[in-house]
Amino acid sequence: MQAVHELGHVLGAWLTGGRIERVVLHPLTISRTDFADNPQPLLVVWAGPVFGVVAPLLLWMTATTIKLRCAFGLRFFAGSCLLANGLYIGFGSFGQVGDCGQMLRHSSQMWHLWLFGGLTAPAGLLLWQGQGSHFGLGKDKPRMNASIAYGTFAVALSLFLFGLLHG
Repeated sequence: MQAVHELGHVLGAWLTGGRIERVVLHPLTISRTDFADNPQPLLVVWAGPVFGVVAPLLLWMTATTIKLRCAFGLRFFAGSCLLANGLYIGFGSFGQVGDCGQMLRHSSQMWHLWLFGGLTAPAGLLLWQGQGSHFGLGKDKPRMNASIAYGTFAVALSLFLFGLLHG
């Protein structure tokens, strides 16, 4: 989730002529993107959470459209991204932490942050609704596909190790 969010900041900076100093994605710290030059800070700061919810949704919808067996995992990931970004922006507004402080300093109104959080966090929970059976949960408790489980674990472990080594 953090990598997709930070990629949004990077793309926003790139599209507006900004320059990235570094992106911190270490798994034991809060991710961030540091800028050498940022001519459009409001657009760039909003690009993180907006891309952070839109990209996973598009990935899941594409997987569903082409009927990939792992689409349920991408739905879970999209829900996680919506929930995390929504809570971060919605509740982060109160303490003006991270991106929220930047948004408010660059003319976003508090209600903008609340609206974003109020739309995306519940939508994330809605995407999770009824997905337990895909993960071997519920009264039927169907068996989860082993190749999807191991593949998901391999991707998660690879991202974690990459973050530790290069974060």
